[in-house]
Amino acid sequence: MDEMLRYGCAMSNPPAISINALTKRYAPPKGAKGIEAEGKLALNGVSFEVPQGSIFGLLGPNGAGKSTLINILAGLVKKSGGTAEIWGFDIDQHRRNASRAIGIVPQEIVFDPFFTPFEVLENHGGFYGIPSKDRRSEELLEAVRLADKRNAYARTLSGGMKRRLLIAKAMVHAPPILVLDEPTAGVDVELRRQLWDLVTQLNKDGVTVVLTTHYLEEAEELCDRIAIINHGQLIANKPTRELVDMAREKIVRIQVDQEIAVLPEEEVFAGCELIDPHTLEITYNRDSLNAGQVLGIVQQHGLTIQDVTTREADLEDVFVQLTSADV
Repeated sequence: MDEMLRYGCAMSNPPAISINALTKRYAPPKGAKGIEAEGKLALNGVSFEVPQGSIFGLLGPNGAGKSTLINILAGLVKKSGGTAEIWGFDIDQHRRNASRAIGIVPQEIVFDPFFTPFEVLENHGGFYGIPSKDRRSEELLEAVRLADKRNAYARTLSGGMKRRLLIAKAMVHAPPILVLDEPTAGVDVELRRQLWDLVTQLNKDGVTVVLTTHYLEEAEELCDRIAIINHGQLIANKPTRELVDMAREKIVRIQVDQEIAVLPEEEVFAGCELIDPHTLEITYNRDSLNAGQVLGIVQQHGLTIQDVTTREADLEDVFVQLTSADV
């Protein structure tokens, strides 16, 4: 750990994770022929950096390569090519130091259900060779709000409590980087919000967080920067706000005081749809028009406007736009 501290002092804000041309091709099934004989290319030259102190979103559809990438960082899958560094340590040349710099929270619930939360953390601390006097089990249970469940069997915990225990387990060796793989999958809205609060607090305490999630509103709310992987390739890597701004279309819903007999279709509109006899939904490019101009065009068609609502583009719009394109 001293070497890790020296690294942090010696360099000026280096990346927490640095990935360069990372490639993974799985071995083909026995007896495979044709294209299948080449094996599945899960990662195809992926490169990006995770800034220190950030909450970094790693998104992509199922099968995009996210889990393969995380498993390579965790040491569970051997890469086929490229390099990956965790806190400045190459995962091949300095595997032990790289492993101590990262905590992985998997999708699956993985701990012995007959151990108590305290025992789960103590045993995992022992796995990392942390002396009993230096273990932070009590502190971590407090941090994830499980102190009152210290001596309960882990199998009796609710789904949300088990998720929080997994986070505590990943933090027993005080890693500067925490990777959360779908941490709120199958968790209800209230518990999801609690986990968001916990992740935000960990980040405020100095932990760099890498988050994979299918909940795009989660990534938009939490992440400073987002990378999107599709078909094993990196197709976007931008600050969250810039990524959202890539969607240039805006939607305005207009309610009028009479039944609409003819749609006010114009070439400057990207779309015009009748929602009900009194309500229009118009899509327009905000680089070409503003909402006031849209309303003016509607009024020129002899319609009297009663109410207006607008919707800005969000991360979901961008995600669909990027991942539906050919790569």
